[in-house]
Amino acid sequence: MRILVTGGAGYIGSHTVKQLLARGHEVTVFDNLSAGHRAAVPAANLVVGDLRDIDHLDNLLVVNRIEAVVHFAAHCYVGESVKEPAKYYTNNLIYTLNLIDRCRRNGIQKFVFSSTCATYGVPDAVPITEAQKQSPINPYGNTKLAVEYALSDYAGAYAFGFCALRYFNAAGAAPDGSIGEDHDPETHLIPLVLQAATGKRPHVEIFGTDYPTPDGTCVRDYIHVDDLADAHIRALEKVGPGSQLKYNVGIGRGYSVREVIATVEAVTGLKVPVKEGPRRPGDPPELVADAGKIRNELGWAPKYPELRAIVETAWNWHKNHPAGYAD
Repeated sequence: MRILVTGGAGYIGSHTVKQLLARGHEVTVFDNLSAGHRAAVPAANLVVGDLRDIDHLDNLLVVNRIEAVVHFAAHCYVGESVKEPAKYYTNNLIYTLNLIDRCRRNGIQKFVFSSTCATYGVPDAVPITEAQKQSPINPYGNTKLAVEYALSDYAGAYAFGFCALRYFNAAGAAPDGSIGEDHDPETHLIPLVLQAATGKRPHVEIFGTDYPTPDGTCVRDYIHVDDLADAHIRALEKVGPGSQLKYNVGIGRGYSVREVIATVEAVTGLKVPVKEGPRRPGDPPELVADAGKIRNELGWAPKYPELRAIVETAWNWHKNHPAGYAD
């Protein structure tokens, strides 16, 4: 299949590109490198460009005879979205709508969308099923849900096929250590804890110790990035004209912040300095996926169902690439 991957030089995108290429697909990566890394994807597959340049995208769709699109390109910092909602609505919504419409005009009927569990907001029950009410509590989640609505409307009106993957906390790195996680600024817990363990930052901060959880800290579902990549590829294979597929992607088990810290200490043999702080506004106590639907319908199952194995791959990347892709 000839596939365009927007944001394909980013964290989840690059791991998906790696698997797509390994399975024999023709892949064009489109990325402005504002958050992605040139070294994360083969140079021959990378086209540097921005979502705002819709004519450039349109040309790629035509010239490369693209049959399917996997769309990762988005701003994804919750706090920033609250401070700069215009940035998020412009990039995550308007530019994505432009891309979807060009796909429609060019007869592309396979579209896999990188959505998020942030569309649920504070869940009514845990684990979270796809049937639960979606009620985001920040602009980031709002923009992702708005795109899901648009995709559903396009599918109904134009026989446009899509799959929205609502994933939980992406973590880990490629098992062979070739690519991994490198954000600036870093906001994901596991790399933050690893950086504290290795002295790259003075401590890791625990935001809130009085949640109604077993140890008082937030509980999250951590999903290995390669398992997420596999979910995207299975979604591509399933999507057809008029498809409206929506799946949670997680391991179905939650780990607290303190459990993550303890696991990093066990894997690395290093002590993690910790600073306890107040809760952050909008942080739900617990977010855990019910991924039964994607298991049953796509035959997907995580190869990394335990936190320790996920942390081990992350540690392998970080100890060999202490400066990330700059190494």
